[in-house]
Amino acid sequence: MSEYGVIEVDLFSEEVDSPEHPQAANFKALLEDVADEYNCNLLLFEVDRGTVAFSFDSDELMAEILKILQMK
Repeated sequence: MSEYGVIEVDLFSEEVDSPEHPQAANFKALLEDVADEYNCNLLLFEVDRGTVAFSFDSDELMAEILKILQMK
């Protein structure tokens, strides 16, 4: 288990049920690009009926994402 938190977001329709789904794969690529910008790693990426769970090994990045999500 990771020492970092996990962010879960209802992002897609329930038909998106796999990390290999094109929409999920595009989002994963975006997260990997962000990880590169923050010089960290995407530790977890899971998709379950439209809900995406992900985690990075950067407290700074995780905090930034949480701030963005709280504004919505």
